[in-house]
Amino acid sequence: MEPIVSRMRCRFRALVSGIALTALASSVSTAHAQNCQTSGDLDDATRSAITAAGQRYFDMAVKGDTATLRQNAIASLAADFSVAETAVKDHEQDLAGAQATVKSIFLLEAEGAAPLPHAEFYCGVFGKNGQTSGSAVFSLDNLPPGKYAVVNLDAASPQARTNLSLILQQLGTDWKLAGLYLKSAQVAGHDSDWFVARAREFKTKGQLHNAWLFYLEARSLMSPLPFMSTLATDKLYDESQALEPADLPANGKTADLVAGTTTYKLTALFPAAVGSDLDLIVRYEATDVSNTIQANQSNLAVINAVVAKYPEIRDAFAAVVARAVDPSGRDFGTLLAMKDIK
Repeated sequence: MEPIVSRMRCRFRALVSGIALTALASSVSTAHAQNCQTSGDLDDATRSAITAAGQRYFDMAVKGDTATLRQNAIASLAADFSVAETAVKDHEQDLAGAQATVKSIFLLEAEGAAPLPHAEFYCGVFGKNGQTSGSAVFSLDNLPPGKYAVVNLDAASPQARTNLSLILQQLGTDWKLAGLYLKSAQVAGHDSDWFVARAREFKTKGQLHNAWLFYLEARSLMSPLPFMSTLATDKLYDESQALEPADLPANGKTADLVAGTTTYKLTALFPAAVGSDLDLIVRYEATDVSNTIQANQSNLAVINAVVAKYPEIRDAFAAVVARAVDPSGRDFGTLLAMKDIK
């Protein structure tokens, strides 16, 4: 998942079953129309039904059976199943032969007769300082009334560990698929603990841009879902929030990057695995990428300017990938190894 820099705790944007979701964990009161139960709160029949549905959809994903997944999806998701289908195909090799372990189950109930403009679900026990080890917070915008189950699974295969999370909606006696999330539990062979340790090292060295980027990656790996926060993600947010650089793109705002006589508008910087390497991805606005020669020249200018502006990234990444993105969403990328950047 591409991380989004934010001033709000664990705030992300996602799309599940055609519903725009915004995640944050804050200390506001729980509305009466929003109820949440953890796995331990559920009666045996409900827990068994949700677990069985989650296992069934997991088996379909492992087999790459996106056609049957779509047939079992709610109408809004089935109408546009491309994101879920792509996620399954992208993780096909990682999921081959995978076995599922259920990490957590939550039952969310949104009451009322109309979609809730902003629904927040506080699940489990909260202490005087906020979340505890078994709690979670979900925050969703424009959520239609209904019962939803969140099933977080650990998919372990000989090739990799993958986080697979399912959103289910109860329709009659059935639990239909309302959302599917897949992401690797490691990036370039490293888990969240490694990224936290490296972030702290960079912080000690005064390399605050590196520290911030690594904290972001650690939080992303820790969170099973982009609209869910836990005690671990909250603690990491508290540890890192003071480091947020003012000169990086954040909250939908661009950051200016001067390269020669041209000023580029950066839209995102984040770590990503390219092969076995950990690289820095830089996205920026472009008017047109159809001329690939010109786009490549612009990419090289951006790469060199980024390294010149943030020289500390030489210590953290094997290469920089610049991606020019035009207004239609088309992009063109260029990779330059750090050793080749003068």
